Amino acid sequence: MLESGFLGNAYLWVKAGHVIFVIFWMAGLFMLPRFFVYHNAAAPGSSEDRQWIDRERRLRSIIITPAMIMVWLFGLMLAFDQDLWGVHWFQAKFLTVFLLSGYHGWIVGYGRKMAKGHRARSDVALRWMNEIPGIATAIIVILVIVRPF
Repeated sequence: MLESGFLGNAYLWVKAGHVIFVIFWMAGLFMLPRFFVYHNAAAPGSSEDRQWIDRERRLRSIIITPAMIMVWLFGLMLAFDQDLWGVHWFQAKFLTVFLLSGYHGWIVGYGRKMAKGHRARSDVALRWMNEIPGIATAIIVILVIVRPF
């Protein structure tokens, strides 16, 4: 199947790669705040604390950040291939992904603070952190599938 953009026959492969890495990224963004809930209970400097620091670092460096980079790479290729920049549903999706990327940066920074001994006042805030990627995912799926505007 030959597509009309510069990606040609590679279009569907790039699209598949984009979706695969979105799944990896979202899975990691769901896991990391859950890790923080358990990490929050560990005493700073303890053996358990060091284990959570290592788990969080590996999740960030092996899964979440590389997946986000690939999402952006494949997503930009698709956007340029299909010339979506003037399309309203895409603009809203792009803004949502941009904000989600900012959340990604914030949550990575929060993990680094926890590694230095910072603890949240309550688990409730950490549990709410889990809701942000889910809400963003719902918005993005609706924008891409329904294309409400």
